[in-house]
Amino acid sequence: MDSVEDLEKLCQKIIKLDPKMRSARLINNRGHLIAGGMKDGILSLEDQKQDEMMFMELALRVRMRHEFDAEFGEVHFSMSYRDKVIVMSFPLSNDDVLLLSCEKDIAFGKLPFKVLKLITSLKKSPIKTF
Repeated sequence: MDSVEDLEKLCQKIIKLDPKMRSARLINNRGHLIAGGMKDGILSLEDQKQDEMMFMELALRVRMRHEFDAEFGEVHFSMSYRDKVIVMSFPLSNDDVLLLSCEKDIAFGKLPFKVLKLITSLKKSPIKTF
C-alpha cells in the first residue's frame, strides 16, 4: 500500500494542473477520505458531515457503475456540471476514487485527460502509486 505522504503528493500534483482547481481527494472504496483536500486558501462549499455523506455515496456509485462495464466498457471518469462547481471522479484500483472539484470556468474538456495521463504515468512508474 502507498504511504499517505505519497498520496498527498499526488493530490498536490493534480491541484497544480490548473489554477481553477478547488480540491483533489482520494476516497477509499468504503467512502472514507484517505488523502488530499481543499486547495490552500479555498473554503469548502459543504460542511464535514456533508463531505462524509458525499464520499460514501460516491464510493457506492463507483461500485455500481461496474454493472455496465460489459456493455459500455470501463468508466475512466465522470463529470457533474453544477451551478457552483464542476465535480469529477476517476475510479482507481480497488474501487478507490479520485474526487476533484474545480471552478466552472475551467477548461473541462482538457483537464480530465491531463488527470488521466498523470494517473496512467504513475501506474506505469517503478514505484506503485495506486
